This record gives sequence, structure tokens and C-alpha cells, in this order.
Amino acid sequence: MYSLSDFDFHLPPELIAQAPLPRRSASRLLQVQRERLVDSVFTDLLETLQPGDVLVFNDTRVLNARFFGVKQTGGKVEVLVERVLDAATVLAQVRASKSPAAGMTLRLADAFDVTVGERAGEFFTLHFPSDAIPLIDRYGHLPLPPYIAHAADDIDEQRYQTVYAKHPGAVAAPTAGLHFDEPLLERLRARGVHLAWLTLHVGAGTFQPVRSENIAEHQMHSEWYSISPQTVEVIEAAQRAGRDVVAVGTTSLRALESASQSGRLVAGSADTQIFITPGYRFCTVTRLITNFHLPKSTLMMLVSAFAGYDRIRSAYGHAIEQRYRFFSYGDAMLLDREDRA
Repeated sequence: MYSLSDFDFHLPPELIAQAPLPRRSASRLLQVQRERLVDSVFTDLLETLQPGDVLVFNDTRVLNARFFGVKQTGGKVEVLVERVLDAATVLAQVRASKSPAAGMTLRLADAFDVTVGERAGEFFTLHFPSDAIPLIDRYGHLPLPPYIAHAADDIDEQRYQTVYAKHPGAVAAPTAGLHFDEPLLERLRARGVHLAWLTLHVGAGTFQPVRSENIAEHQMHSEWYSISPQTVEVIEAAQRAGRDVVAVGTTSLRALESASQSGRLVAGSADTQIFITPGYRFCTVTRLITNFHLPKSTLMMLVSAFAGYDRIRSAYGHAIEQRYRFFSYGDAMLLDREDRA
């Protein structure tokens, strides 16, 4: 049985990537295979995939979810939208010297007022004066992860979105997808690799620390996903042909595995709180493209479950020694599933 400390490691701070590379697909790629680790570049992905394999992408779009504002009493507030509940209602974190009461008005971005509704755990419901997403996109700020030291600028506005981002609703990017540019996608299609799409709106909970040494006590955050019948059809055809189903990022993997709990992949939309730790038996995904994750995070547990704990420890040690770039703007790994490697 693993504990939280089993997923800790020392990361030199200078390896935390603070900005994207000039070209998306110029990142390094560490291939984590059964018997060896292969240092390569991200475009080498073309040679590792075969015709008939499926790449499954998360086409969520990051909202400008961070706001600064004031309470009606004049006190300052910071709001981070967690998810859009309906057209004019959101769930949000609200930071203030004193928590706002239900019914209180908050002035956001000196542009519009929202009304505080009921509390839901650590979050508040906020009622917008009109459709929330246009107001969020117009007046909010891009919510860069807490380990990126600068405020979002024009480069981040472009590069902290995937080139295929489509459906607004995330507050963090599906970062494995940031390595793909249009030329690489076209070359993958030309090779006969199938591209499939799903949507999972990444929540701010992805950055929440695990606070209990007993990881079984951790309460996983909830995220909404949707998988179309067309995506299921493409994946099932690949499975029948014995080809690989490659999740682009842990968000795609979480959606696919959540929708496979019956033993086969099922189309539809739902919330998921799936918590994948070593010992989990994977149903659909056979390979995973992912960035390097934070120490003691649920994503470290997920990749350890997927590729094997010892193999991930070895891969991370190698990546640190070889000065790979870590986290959202960093380099990537291609993981073979342990029982398929």
C-alpha cells in the first residue's frame, strides 16, 4: 500500500518551465518503455505511432477565469471560476479577508456585479447578470498555474490554449496537448493515425494538494466530461484491429476510463471523481502522452498506476538528471501501459 510520501521527489526550481518554447512541437519527449528510457524530441512521436492507432484529445478551452474585485463593503476579493453551472451561474473560489455572505454583491473587474448564492464546500455559487461565459472571456484574466511566476501576457493568451481548443469551460489547460501544432497534426493524419476528440473541463482542483498521508482518504475533485458516439466508434474500431488507444494527457485518460467502468467505453456526458492510484486496472487506454507532474500530486499517482511505480521513479530521476523542463510549459513523456509494455 502506497502513502503520500511515496510520490514525493526533489525538483530543482530552475527546471519548472516558466514560459513556452518558441515552437510547440520543439519540446523534448522522454519515451518510457519497458526496458529502457529513450530521449527524443516531440516530433519523434510520428515514428512511434502506427497507422490505425488513435490519439484521443481533450478539446476543452480555458476560460479567463480569474477576477479581481470588491465587495459592497469595499473589501477586496479575488475570484477564480471553477465551473459554469448554467448560463448565468458559476461555482467559484472567493478569496477575501472575510467570506462573503449569501446575497452579497461583488463588483468584478470594475465592470459588472455578481450576487453570492449558497456555499458548496470550499466554493460559492455566483449569479451573473447575464450569460457568464461572454463576461468571463471579456473581463477575466487567464488563470496560469500557481507555479508560473508571472502574470498572463499576450504570449500566454495564445500558448496556454491548445490549437484545437473548442468548448469553453476549463480553468486549467490540458497541457499534454500544448505540444501539438497544426503541421504535426497533419503529418499524423497523413501517417494514418486517427484523431479523436472528447471534452473534459479541467477544474482548479487539479492543483489541490493531497493533504493526507493515507491517500485513500483523499477526496477527488469533480470534473465534467463528454464523449461522443463517433469517438467511441473510432476507438472500438482500433481495439478490434489490435491498435493502440493513446490518451493525450491525463484529462483524456480520466474521461476515457471514467466512461469505461462498465467494462467497455460508453458515450455520454457525466461528472467524474475517478481517483487512479497504483493497483487500478485500465480498461481502454494503452499509451499515454503526458507532461511531468508535481510531487505528491494525484497525477503522479495516476502515471505510477499506468506505467508502473518503479518505472516512473526511474523516469523522473532521469528527467531531472537530463534537465528536462517540468510542468505545464515543460517537456513530455510517452508512457506504455505497464501490463502492455
